[in-house]
Amino acid sequence: MRLAYQYRLRPTSQQIATFENWLELCRRQYNYRLAERFNWWEQNRCDINRCSIISCGIAPLKDKPDYYSQKRDLTNSKALFPEYKELPSHTLQDVIARVEKTFERWLKGDSNGKKSGRPRFKGKGRYHSLAFPDPIKPEHLTGKFIQLPKIGKVKMILHRPIPEGFKIKTATITRKADGYYISFSLEDVTVPSTNSDIIPTFDNTVGIDMGLKSFLVTSNNQEVEIPQHYRKSEKKLKRLQRHLSRKHKGSNRRKKAIKRVAKTHLKVANQRKDFHYKTAIWLLNQSQVIAHENLNIKGLAKSMLAKSITDAGWGQFLQILNIKAASAGCLVVAVNPNGTSQECSDCGATVPKTLSDRWHNCLCGASYCRDHNAARNIKHRAEGHPVLSKAREMSNPIGGVT
Repeated sequence: MRLAYQYRLRPTSQQIATFENWLELCRRQYNYRLAERFNWWEQNRCDINRCSIISCGIAPLKDKPDYYSQKRDLTNSKALFPEYKELPSHTLQDVIARVEKTFERWLKGDSNGKKSGRPRFKGKGRYHSLAFPDPIKPEHLTGKFIQLPKIGKVKMILHRPIPEGFKIKTATITRKADGYYISFSLEDVTVPSTNSDIIPTFDNTVGIDMGLKSFLVTSNNQEVEIPQHYRKSEKKLKRLQRHLSRKHKGSNRRKKAIKRVAKTHLKVANQRKDFHYKTAIWLLNQSQVIAHENLNIKGLAKSMLAKSITDAGWGQFLQILNIKAASAGCLVVAVNPNGTSQECSDCGATVPKTLSDRWHNCLCGASYCRDHNAARNIKHRAEGHPVLSKAREMSNPIGGVT
């Protein structure tokens, strides 16, 4: 099992200067290696469709830069720019690994064949993390201090202990608006990552219907109100961004105004994440299996409700729910969302409703809140228990009337 724990750092002013210098060097190396790949792509992507191969010569294709060739070239970078010798070798190699990953996802796509957008060069101040891929030994973590290569001991706020049996595989230092943080990737090979023995049943399954009127409604008719953290901070953000727009570019006052806006956005993100974690744990304490709709969240985020959907953070919540379920030995099931709000959860008949219709009334006598009815349908689909369809009986309730 792999876990990620994040702690806040309390570095000295000298250590902060080192972090800033290393981030800038990594940013330059990232842009240089990405430019190498773009140059190869531009010189080798043109198709020959206008001239004869016999009449004109074709320049030989250049070798494609890959992770290993660019990693070997780091020795030349250190010879030309001695400041790169200050960085740990594996931290510098991680920069090339990031270029490899983002470039290949653009050309070929990920394991599912889904491609990402064209990689962009990192502007100044837009490279935020330093990776230490080597495992952290237990003797390097003493009390509230951690020993990092070529930096020394850095103080951190150990707000929770590292679980017993887990080893620190990698460490990543991240710069945020309110300071520096370190994230540990922990692994324990003796703990299974998933529990595949759980089978959804009527008793151990709960369905959830996520929405914008309420964050979610369970199949047991329990409702979680939506907090709308961004909506509540909009007035403050509007004022701060108005002050920022009046500052001269490059001035110290503009830098301070940018930091104030960034801290406000970070606070909203932290509030939303805290709410998601607490809601996920509350759900997992109720049932072993959590069923939800397999929504196209990216597509919904481009609709007229984009701001409200993004503020709710359904994607982040489902990601957190899956992570916490795996560590708790529970199961999360995604079901087909088509018709969950239109079908009756008692008889299976289709009851057409518009978005403004918030109550479900069926001819079979079922009367539920729209979201509660959808949550019940989601639960039925997850457990594989089809509702006894009375649609054929209810399609002509009065004899002789069509």
